[in-house]
Amino acid sequence: MTVILRLLAPLVLLLAACASPVPRALREAPPRPVSLAEARSQPAAVRGREVRWGGTLVAVRNLPERTRLEIVARPLDGNGRPRPVDRSPGRFLAEVAGFLDPAVYAEGRDITVRGRLAGVVHGRIGQHPYDYPLVQVEVHYLFPPRRPVTPEPWPAWYDDPFFPYPWYPHPPPWFWW
Repeated sequence: MTVILRLLAPLVLLLAACASPVPRALREAPPRPVSLAEARSQPAAVRGREVRWGGTLVAVRNLPERTRLEIVARPLDGNGRPRPVDRSPGRFLAEVAGFLDPAVYAEGRDITVRGRLAGVVHGRIGQHPYDYPLVQVEVHYLFPPRRPVTPEPWPAWYDDPFFPYPWYPHPPPWFWW
């Protein structure tokens, strides 16, 4: 019995390490996806349809019994996280039941929501009129902030003991020619 447990323990740990904190409902796309452009142009035709959208938070407004999130839509990766790209199909509003703290759900954070389309809300971005598709959220996930990528201060071979850099810390002699 203990031999079986010793063999299964690493397997269980490996599977636990591979588990994603993102809920399964957000990792899988709905059977008939609706695009943001489609929701803006034909709100009556897609009302009540299920969507899974994500993006970057722009604003959080707490209303008496719900919170309204304004989100700049981004394409999603295979795990349901918004990709860090400089293109967007537009913005949408997501309403979550209850209170969400604006300090936690801060501007610039990545979020993915899944819910049903409830129509279009007419609003403005600055002075520009804009039609926001409204999603009544059933499931949402706020992703942890992305860690910045820091470049290496010097090439990897610089510290290689098998390829020493004989002129450290100066440039090579032919640099000055």
